Amino acid sequence: MNVSLPDADGNLTEYTLSGRPVMPIPVSADPARTIFSAAHVVADPLAANEPSGPASVDWDATMAFRRHLAGLGLGIAEAMDTAQRGMGLDWHGALELIKRTRSELPQALVFNGCGTDQLDPSEATDLDNVRRAYFEQLEAVQKIGGRVVVMASRALARVANSPDDYISVYRDVLEACDRPAILHWLGDMFDPALAGYWGGDSFEMTLETALAVIRENAGKVDGIKLSLLDKDKEIAMRRRLPVGVRMYTGDDFSYPELIAGDDEGFSHALLGIFDPIADVVGAALQRLESGDTQGFRDALDPTVPLARLIFRAPTQHYKTGVVFLAWLNGHQDHFVMLGGAQSMRPLPYFMDCFRLADRCGLLREPDLAVHRMKTLLALHGIE
Repeated sequence: MNVSLPDADGNLTEYTLSGRPVMPIPVSADPARTIFSAAHVVADPLAANEPSGPASVDWDATMAFRRHLAGLGLGIAEAMDTAQRGMGLDWHGALELIKRTRSELPQALVFNGCGTDQLDPSEATDLDNVRRAYFEQLEAVQKIGGRVVVMASRALARVANSPDDYISVYRDVLEACDRPAILHWLGDMFDPALAGYWGGDSFEMTLETALAVIRENAGKVDGIKLSLLDKDKEIAMRRRLPVGVRMYTGDDFSYPELIAGDDEGFSHALLGIFDPIADVVGAALQRLESGDTQGFRDALDPTVPLARLIFRAPTQHYKTGVVFLAWLNGHQDHFVMLGGAQSMRPLPYFMDCFRLADRCGLLREPDLAVHRMKTLLALHGIE
């Protein structure tokens, strides 16, 4: 099957689809690693809201995608940054999303983003403001029986004056958790407002603060998701975690190596890239469970070039690539995003996403994907 795509110089060239769609295999009931997919939301394309207004979500399509993930045996990290949390999805919309997922998928493994995004960072004056915001969200999620990911707080980053401020706030938030939570260390490449998080100017300084929080509250910490896109930093932290506290890789550049692990340990996963590449995860994990580490790498390594493209700088706009692939694969009927975020990447980016997804077998219905690529090109004046 062929399609004419513009090359880097804007000239149309014939591209021959080369990959065969992978056959999705569900994750086993007792997987070698705990795996979460941070799931995107589907915008309502007919809503009259301005891009800066409240989120208008297509709930039917959004929940259908979560059923797809749960059907593949993946855990769901709900209302996280992949769902445009703080970049189109506000706390009101996030809570509605959390409630719907809890209601429709009560048996699924779900952790829910708990942050402070109802508090405008510019209006935060002290640590108590931040505590109250965390407590409000925590109470709402736990009231419906949900488990939490304690998200990094823009407001805390603004008002904290020292590592001790972070330790104090996290101590109180974790004390209020009714079950062990996952912490989320989100780097400033994902959110520039989080620069200097944990109160230090270097990784070495901030690592000590994060580890201090975990050690002091180890019984309340299931694990930590590290999203710094630096495998060496993740491995360094992983080797120092208390026994029983998990490392969840958030490294969308080096996830096969980190999940496979080494002689001193391995990472579990909570990844945005496991939204668009969910179809390959089950088969890869089966190989790992059988002791075939190379087979695991052979299954996942071909997806890394696609992941590195989707998450290229400016990294915070990776959601555009995630939703684009969901549209190509028929998980939604349109390519419209909250806040107009579909416009945050240039046309050549989408061409490369298409080619790389094809090469690793991630275009579920090639005919549909080609038709939708032609539609996108037509919108850009390319017939």
